[in-house]
Order: sequence, then C-alpha cells, then structure tokens
Amino acid sequence: MSNETTIQTDICVIGAGSGGLSVAAGAVQMGASVVLVEKGKMGGDCLNTGCVPSKAILAAGHVAQTMRDAQSFGMDAVEPNVDWAKVHGHIHDVIAQIEPNDSVERFEGMGVNVIQAAAEFVDENTIKAGDKLIKAKYVVVATGSSAFVPPIAGVNDVPYFTNENIFDNKEPIEHLIIIGGGPIGIELAQAHRRLGAKVTVIEVMQLLAKDDPDLTSIVIQYLSKEGINFHEGVNNLRFEKHGNAIHAFFDEDDGSGTKVCDIQGSHLLIATGRKANVNGLNLEVAGVTYSPRGIEVDERLRSSNKKVFAIGDVAGPYQFTHMAAYQAGIIIRNILFKIPAKVDYSAVPWVTYTDPELAHVGLTEADAKTQGIKVRILKWDFTENDRAQAEQRTEGLVKVVVTPKGIILGASIVGLHAGELIQPWILAISQKMKIGAMASAIAPYPTLAEVNKRIAGSFYADKLFSKGTKKIVRFLMRWL
Repeated sequence: MSNETTIQTDICVIGAGSGGLSVAAGAVQMGASVVLVEKGKMGGDCLNTGCVPSKAILAAGHVAQTMRDAQSFGMDAVEPNVDWAKVHGHIHDVIAQIEPNDSVERFEGMGVNVIQAAAEFVDENTIKAGDKLIKAKYVVVATGSSAFVPPIAGVNDVPYFTNENIFDNKEPIEHLIIIGGGPIGIELAQAHRRLGAKVTVIEVMQLLAKDDPDLTSIVIQYLSKEGINFHEGVNNLRFEKHGNAIHAFFDEDDGSGTKVCDIQGSHLLIATGRKANVNGLNLEVAGVTYSPRGIEVDERLRSSNKKVFAIGDVAGPYQFTHMAAYQAGIIIRNILFKIPAKVDYSAVPWVTYTDPELAHVGLTEADAKTQGIKVRILKWDFTENDRAQAEQRTEGLVKVVVTPKGIILGASIVGLHAGELIQPWILAISQKMKIGAMASAIAPYPTLAEVNKRIAGSFYADKLFSKGTKKIVRFLMRWL
C-alpha cells in the first residue's frame, strides 16, 4: 500500500524563484488554493546566486573605486585594502536581509502549502513531490535556469567558477579569467577588477552582443581604462592546468594575422549563458513539449498541455527577474479570471549594471533596419549635461529610435544611472507615446534626467531653427 498523501489544489507551482513566488503570492491572496514545490533554496537564482549577490559585489567594487578616484574631487586618493572574507560577508548579509521576503514562513503565513522536495509529473495534472501527490487544476512550471558550461576543450580538467559558486569565494583572486562577454561576465569582470584582481575577458563572439555597439563601445573603453583586458572573436579556445595556474589558449587575429595566445590566470569563471531547467520533471507524461531551450509556450504562456503554464527562465524568451514578474500577471489573469491575456514584449527593458550602466528598451537601430521600418535616430551626449559635468561622469550617450512622425520605438542609454534614466522611455514605448510628450515634460535642474528631455527636444530642432521658421518670426515681429 502506498504511503503517499494526495493533496487537491487549484494551482501547483514548481519552483520558488521570482516567477513562482509571484504567482503563488498573487494567486493565494486572491482566493486560490496553492501548493508551492521547491527542491532548493527559496528565492531561486536571483536571490541566492544572481541579481542580488552580483549587485552587492558591484557595490563593494564601486566603493573601492571611489576611494581611488577621490583626488579628482580635491581629496587624497587611497588604494583600498580589500578583505575578501569581509566582502563575502557583505554579499551574504545583503542576501540575508532580503531572504525573509522569500521565506517558507512568509509564504505559509499567506496560506501557501510549501513542500520542500523535488517535483516530477506522474500524469498530465498530478505532481509527485517527496511523499506527496498533488492533483492540481493548473500547474505553473517556474524551475528557472542554471549556468551553461559549453564543451570547451580541457574545461573538465581545470577548476572553475560559475555564478552559482563564485559568491562563496572568501580568498583574494590574483588573476581572474572570464569566459563570456555578456552582462554576467562583464559585470563580474568590473567588480573583481575594482576589488584588486587582474581580469581578462575572453569572448568567442561579440562583447555585449545584444546591445547597440554605439553604446557598448563606451562601456568597453571605460572598463579597459580600469585595466580589464578584452579578447573578442577568438577561436580554438582550450584550457590546461600547469601547477596552480590555469592556462587559456586561443587563436586571435591581431590585424596582421592569427596568433596563438596563452593567458595564465589563478582562477577561471565560466559566464557563457544559461540553460533552462527542464530535466527531471518528467514533462513527457504530462504532454508538455520542451527542448534544451525550455518549455514551448503560446502567447498566454500555456504549454502544449493547456493546463500547464511555464514562466520565467524556463519559458523565455528573456531571462530577467522582472520578466518573470511580468509573466506572473499574465498567468494569474488567465488562470484566476479566465481572461485570455497575452504577453507583449514590445517594451521589455534590460540593464547591464556596469559603471557606466547600459540600459535598453524597445527596438535598436539594427532591429528597425532588419524589420524595414523607416526611422529617425536621435543621439545626445552626456557632455551636454551639467549634472554629469559636476559628477565628472560625462562618458554617456542616449540614443532613441523614433518614426518620422515621432512615435518612440526604442531607447538605449549608457552612462551614470542609465538603469534609472531608462524608466520614462519604458512608459513611453508601452503606451505608444510620441516624442513630444517627453520634450514637453519639465525636468528639474540639474539632473541627469535632463538628457531625456534634451534628446526629445532635438527631434524638433531642424524645423524649429530652420530658415522658414526665421522668416515667419521676422514677419510676425515686424508687423504684430
């Protein structure tokens, strides 16, 4: 006789990362019965090994760099004495401060039945978790993603970090080799460089490839000045371990021909992207179609089994915490209120939290060209901003994509606090606003946010200061 207990519920959520927690909290507070299954830590990747610890170590690096740059503001510059054990303590203190928001106790207090065990489907609407069988009207798969380690020659012969264990490090790093020039790799490159490590970034394709090269070039130039070495578009990457040293060998074209490079480091970080967590769920018996890229979903985030939804990294197409939170609202409307809500990815923002930050929403110039959309491109440099001058941080650029009639299609910003400056553009694109709305807004002086108003106003500059306008003004001033 089976000792398994059967639980009947409205919704079973698999995975207690940002997406799963958002669905569970929203649904239970609106009156649905919810079972939440999590085999690992509550809070998922974002809290424990992703967004939160990475921003905490970046903050530590920012303080260290501020000490070095003090001379520019009339103070003695100081080279910081970095205590890696204490930096580790800072990172995990930040996690601990946020942890209660995602805890088992908080969610059980809301009325969610939290089961800490691995989950797998046993049929199309039944989940096995430990000694429990959960029969649910609807299932939401929110299992997230994990670090992807490509089959690079020799990778299994050398020790390496991923984002899932680098924040456990308490020891000084002499020379960190980073494989991967996406946001994770670039952010952690700058953090470790500012905390005293030598850093080399190796990318087989293009650095920060998803963003506009007009802006990414500013980030890479700034980080290069801080001492980070970059190798882009390399071939035949392989690793060897000689004594305590890790060697990264690769072919690189230096302009005069291909040469073999040998980078010798003390530590290695693999930051080559994420893979969807689909293994072990037994999705086949539930009739859920999936691939290594994740669970296939429609615009309502339903899988091939219309009672099974997927959310967050396991569903894609964007692997951002804020995307999982957005998708949670779509799922709740579909399940609880039977509203056929569909996702709209036309105003999806993202930020790379380097210094300077890099932020984007909507279409890039390349996107518009690919789609055959006729556009105007507006640019405004941070050197024109008085607050940026006062902060001595003028390495910035705003680039906006608009239609000839002024409808805002996309915006990209590189510079100090770009992640905050992108906010009004997100609203504008989501509401299909015209550039005039941004141009007519009053921006307090002196703020970095004035760059948004100034670039919007530049849309009208050609007509406003044209010969025709001057003739009209002269006529009116003469006769009226």
